This record gives sequence, C-alpha cells and structure tokens, in this order.
Amino acid sequence: MSPLLSLYLGFSRVSGPLWRWSRRRRVARGKEVAERLPEKFGTYATPRPEGTVLWFHALSVGESLALVPLIERALDDLPDAHVVLTTSTATSATALAAARLPERAIHVLSPVDTVAATRAFLDHWRPDVAAFAELDFWPRLMVETKARGIPMILVNSRMPDGSFARRKRIAGPMRDVLRLFDRLLVQDEASVGRFAALGADPDRIEVAGALKAAARPLPADEGELAQLASAFGDRPRWLGAATHGTEHAAMIEAHGTVTKDEPRALLVLAPRHLRDADEAETLARTRFNVARRSRGEAIGAETQVYLADTIGEMGLWYRLCPVSFVGHSLLPDLEGKNPYEAAALGSAILHGPHMSYFAESYEALTAEGAAACVTDEDDLAKAVLRLQDEATRAGMSEGARRVIAARGAVLDRTWAAIRLLLS
Repeated sequence: MSPLLSLYLGFSRVSGPLWRWSRRRRVARGKEVAERLPEKFGTYATPRPEGTVLWFHALSVGESLALVPLIERALDDLPDAHVVLTTSTATSATALAAARLPERAIHVLSPVDTVAATRAFLDHWRPDVAAFAELDFWPRLMVETKARGIPMILVNSRMPDGSFARRKRIAGPMRDVLRLFDRLLVQDEASVGRFAALGADPDRIEVAGALKAAARPLPADEGELAQLASAFGDRPRWLGAATHGTEHAAMIEAHGTVTKDEPRALLVLAPRHLRDADEAETLARTRFNVARRSRGEAIGAETQVYLADTIGEMGLWYRLCPVSFVGHSLLPDLEGKNPYEAAALGSAILHGPHMSYFAESYEALTAEGAAACVTDEDDLAKAVLRLQDEATRAGMSEGARRVIAARGAVLDRTWAAIRLLLS
C-alpha cells in the first residue's frame, strides 16, 4: 500500500468530527438536506430487504440517471433482488425522485469516508456486489468493501486527458484503489491504456461503451410540458443546456444575432450550476426581457430569454426546444457534457470544440450527422438559425437514433459483467 493511501486511511479513523462540522455547514448553506444527513453517517430509516442486494454508486445527477436503465435491467432479471443506489449530492436526490426509481430500488446518500460511517453502511445493507460508476472513488469505503469480500466492479468509466494528468499526480493511491476492482468496464479504447498506466490490471479492463447512450429519455411532467408548450407557442426557440458561467456572454451575444433574423425567437438558458443563474440573469437583462423559472415568472410574448434555473427539469427543455447547444464546451478548460440526453429527445445537437470528457460520444454522433461543432457566438447563431428548418433538423435526429440504437448493447454487456460476479 502506498504511503499516501496509508496516511489517508489513518486520517479517516479520526476525521469524524471534521466531517460532521463540514456537513452542518453545508446544511446551513442549502447544499445538504438536513433530514437526510443521518444517512451520511450510517443511520437509515429503511431496513435491509431480504435476499440479494445489489449496490450501485454514482456521484451526482448525470451519473446516477445513467444507471437507472441498468438498475431496471437488474431488477427485471432478478425478481427477488433489491438495489441500493448511493449518491453524494442533495441535487441527485431531487433528480432521482423525479425520475421515479423502480419499486425495489432504494436511494440513500453515500456515507462520509470515515471508518465508523462506512462500516455502519456495510453492516446495514450487506451488499452482494458493488458497482461504482465513473470515477467517484472514496478510499476508505472501497477498502472496507474489499475487506468484506464483496465483488467490486467499475462501470461506465472513462479517463480523458485532463483526468489522467491529474490522477498521475497521486499514482500510488490510484494504483492501490484500481487494484481493488474485480472488473473495470470503460467507455472507450483510449481509457484502457490510461487505466492500465495508473496501475489497473489490464486483464480486468474491458471496453463496454457509455451507459448514457442507453439511458432512457429524461422524464418530464406532462402538465408542465403542456403549459409551457402553450406559453412558447410557435416561436423559434433554442436551448443553452448545461452551460458554464463563462459561456453565458456568448449565449447572449448569439441570441442577439438570432433575434435580428427571428425577432420572436426565445432562448431557454439552463445553466449547469444554479449558482451561475444570478449572473446569467444580470447579463441577459442588459439586452433582453427575461423571465426566471425559479421565481415562477410567466412567459409572455415579450419574453426573449427564459432562465430555466431549476433541478430535474431538463426533460422539459429538450422536449420543448428543437435545437440545443450542449454547454461546457465552447471555451478552453471546459470538457463537455453528455449529448445523449438531447439526442434521446430529438433535439438537434450543437456543441463547442472543447468536449474531451465526451469526445468519443461526439465523434460517433458527428459521424452520423447528428451533431455539429460551433466555435464562437457568430458560428452558434448561424447554426441556430439554420436549424430552425425542420427538414434540416430531421436528418440530425435520424442520425442520433442510429447511434443510440447501435449503442444499446452497452446495457447488455454491463449487466452481464455484474451478473457474473454474483455467480
């Protein structure tokens, strides 16, 4: 075991008071749900179900929603089993409630990384297998899981350039953690070599593809959808989805160009982080009439920008907007966001040139004519205007359907690998 990991594990034996202090601060700042805080320290209102329990872990909203079809598949295949899904954030709890997990799936917040909390979690749920999504590694939790002989599998993971460079700086602990896994299912060939370089056993690594390509369409409340569709009417519209705060100036500038050709056009702006909403509103109001969803402001004929600053409603915006710019991709140092949420709901996909986290996904979509890259606000405005034509969008939507259909096998491969560990 590396000295750095040994030091961390020693710290995890005495860090309980620090974790409790930090969680209370987060509750005060609205970043934790007070009534669910006991879950983070190993206290649960729900007893462990009888029989097989499968444990899936994901960091937050996007990662956990990508696991939902896999959880459904597991429960269909094992009618007497239950699933415990752990996530780390309060926002994921809100999103999963909207997504409506299957009846035999239980969502709890993941334990803080102390000896007491992780052992309390494992004592209570006694999982038969543990599937960790992507790269959310908590060493104490993983070491304790392995010590109990629970089979461990990494699913839906990738190692883009930036993440690889950062993790090489902690090569010792990364090697120790990666060697705990019985199987590692990665999204692309590039990740195979990078995981191996960080110390994973090459014989345990397999390319399975991206689960997000097989994810079910994001949900949407039918009543809200009908009400918003009526308010939007037949206006030309486009979506800025999962945008970063540094991209909002370009969004507003592009919309200014769009409205010169289409004066009735509406921009729905859905920032990735709600903390960016105030600044986005201030910026948009310098040029446009703005309505904000979190304040319940109505959309009128005069509304030019609708700030969609809520959690768990992206299914509405992708359904209502025929064109989506998928953000976190326009400027350097950004690394892209999942394009399949838009693709699954038929919204034509635009993106910037910086999307290394999802490079393989965008390459597949681009090859089928299902996504287009824009480089700046002028390029973005031209693409938005071009894609207001329904026939032009239709070709992109058909290409997206081909990609999603071709990648549906990722669900079969991932579940087969997990099922094997239960044998």
